[in-house]
Amino acid sequence: MKFMKLGSKPDTFQADHESNSIRCVSSELETDFTVTVDDVKFYLHKFPLLSKSNRLQKLALSASEEDSDVVHLVDFPGGPKAFEICAKFCYGTTVSLSPYNVVAARCAAEYLEMTEDIDKGNLIFKIEVFLKSSVLRSWKDSIIVLQTTKSLQQWSEDIEITTRCIESIASKTAIDPSYVNWSYTYNRKLAATNRVAEVGSVPKDWWAEDLCELDIDVYKRVMLAVISKGKVEGDVIGEALKTYCLMWLPDCNDPFETDEAHVEKYKSLVESMIFLLTLDKGVDCSCSFLLKLLKVSILVEVDPLIRDDLIRNVSLKLDEASVHDLLIPAEHPQTTVYNVELVQFLVDRFLNPKSVDEEEETKDLVLVNPRRCTTVGRLIDGYLAEVGRDKNLTLSAFMTLSRSIPDSARPVHDGLYGAIDGYLKEHPSLTKEEKKKVCELIDVKKLTSKASSHAAQNDRLPLRMVVQILFHEQARVTSAVKLAALTKQEPVEQNWEIKVPLRSKSLRTPSRMKMNDDGDLEKQVMSSGGIRQLVPSRSRRILDRFWVVGMGQRRSHGESKSTVTSGSSQTKSSGSSSRKQRFSIS
Repeated sequence: MKFMKLGSKPDTFQADHESNSIRCVSSELETDFTVTVDDVKFYLHKFPLLSKSNRLQKLALSASEEDSDVVHLVDFPGGPKAFEICAKFCYGTTVSLSPYNVVAARCAAEYLEMTEDIDKGNLIFKIEVFLKSSVLRSWKDSIIVLQTTKSLQQWSEDIEITTRCIESIASKTAIDPSYVNWSYTYNRKLAATNRVAEVGSVPKDWWAEDLCELDIDVYKRVMLAVISKGKVEGDVIGEALKTYCLMWLPDCNDPFETDEAHVEKYKSLVESMIFLLTLDKGVDCSCSFLLKLLKVSILVEVDPLIRDDLIRNVSLKLDEASVHDLLIPAEHPQTTVYNVELVQFLVDRFLNPKSVDEEEETKDLVLVNPRRCTTVGRLIDGYLAEVGRDKNLTLSAFMTLSRSIPDSARPVHDGLYGAIDGYLKEHPSLTKEEKKKVCELIDVKKLTSKASSHAAQNDRLPLRMVVQILFHEQARVTSAVKLAALTKQEPVEQNWEIKVPLRSKSLRTPSRMKMNDDGDLEKQVMSSGGIRQLVPSRSRRILDRFWVVGMGQRRSHGESKSTVTSGSSQTKSSGSSSRKQRFSIS
C-alpha cells in the first residue's frame, strides 16, 4: 500500500475528549475563525486557511459583513475528518494520505477550492500527483480507492476518480499473467476441471476474487470496461462472473433471506449478471452455472423480458446440462413440482434456434449437430424419468416433451422406456387408452435385449405391447441364428497365385508361387528354354503349421470318404504324406 506524507510541523490539533465535538489548534495566538462541519466546531486562524482556500475566503467575507467569525460548511464531503486533513495541510502540519482517505481528502479539497490559482503546490495538485504516480499504478490500491468512492459517489464522479480507477483496473486485467507479481491469495477451492487454464504459477483469472469485494454497481462498470477492451478471453470473464455469483448469491437449493431488502439486492445482482453474460457473445460460461442463475432469477422474480436473454443462452448449450441442472422449481400458478414448460421451451429453442425467435426474420436453415441432438435426447429421457414421479404432471405435458425429441436423436429407447415405466408406476389411475397412447412412444425395435427382457415381464404395460416385444425378440433371435449359420459355412476353394521377386542375379526372370492340386505351394521358375520347372517352396513348411488345426477338423471327414473311393485312389493316398492332403481354410 502506498502512502504520501504532507507537511513537516508537529501535530498541534487537539480534541475535546468529553464531547468530541470541538477541535482546536494549540498556539500562542488566539483563534479568530470558527468553522462548523456537521456537529463539530474547529477553532482556527484565518490566515493559514484563507491563504489556500478560495471558498473559505468567500465565506469569511460574507460572515464578516454580518459581524460574525463563524462559517458553516454544509454537506461537506468526507465530514470532519476530511476537513481536518485540509486544515492540517494549511498549517503545514504532518498528515499522511493513503488509499483509504485520499478520496475524501480530494473531494474536500475540491469543495474548498484549494487550487493552484490560490497557491502554488496546493492540496489538489499534491493529491493528483499521489493518485497518478502511486495509487492508480497499484492493483490493490486502485481497488481500495474505488471501494471508498461509494460514500462520496457524486463527488467522485464529478472529479472523475471513479472513472480513472475503473480504467486502471480494467487495463491491469488484460496484462500477460507471466508479468504479474503474484502476491495475492488464490483461495477458490474448485475442481481442476473447473479452473481456468493457468500460465506458470499465475492463473489467467488471478484478478477475479479481488473484484468480488466491489458492490454490484461498481463491479458491473468494471466488467463492462474489461469486456469492451476485448483483450481478456471469454472463458476468463465467465469464470470471474461465476466467482462473484458464488460469493454473493445464495444457493438455489438452500433457503435464503426473503425480506424485501435482501430480495431486491439479489434481484439487482442477477439482472446485472444477465446483462453482462448476454452483452458479448464471446463471454462463455458453463450451462450448469447459467441454469443455477436461472433458478435464482425465478426465485427473486426477475423481469421475464430480462430472463429471456438468459434462457436464450442456456438453450444454445443445452447439451452440456445435466438432469439435476434442469430441475427448476415451478412458478406460480403451476401445480407441478418442476417447471416442465420451461424445459420444453429450452428444447424447442435448441432444436430450432431461429424459428422460436419471432423477431429474427431469416430464411436460413439452421442445422444442429446430430451428436448434440443425441445428447439432448438422453438428457430429456433422464429428465422425464425424474419429473415423471410428480403426480401432478399431466399425460399431455409428459408426451409433448417426449415427442419434442426427433427420432434420429433417440437411437436407443431404453431411457424412454424407463421414464414411461416410472410414469405408469406413479400414475396407476391412467385408463387403458391412456396407457396405450403413452406406450406408443416406444419403438420396440430400438430396445436393447436387457430392456426387452424387462418389458416382457412388466405387468404395467399393455398386453399388445408385450406381444410386440416378444415377437420382435423372437425375430431378432432367429436372425441371429441364421447369421451364425452363414458365418460357419466353408468358403469355395480357389487356386491362387502370388507374384514375388526372384532371388537370383537376373531380375528379368519371374518367379511364381502356385498351389498344386494337393494343397502344396510350389515355386515355378522359367528356364532359359521357356520351360517351367518346380522348385521346393519354404513357405509350404510355414503354412503347414497354420493348417494343422484344419487337418484335425477334416480327419474324420477324410476317413469316411476313403471307404467309397477306388483302390487306385487308396494306394495313392497311402503312399503320400498326410501333409499332401488338400484342406480348405475356414
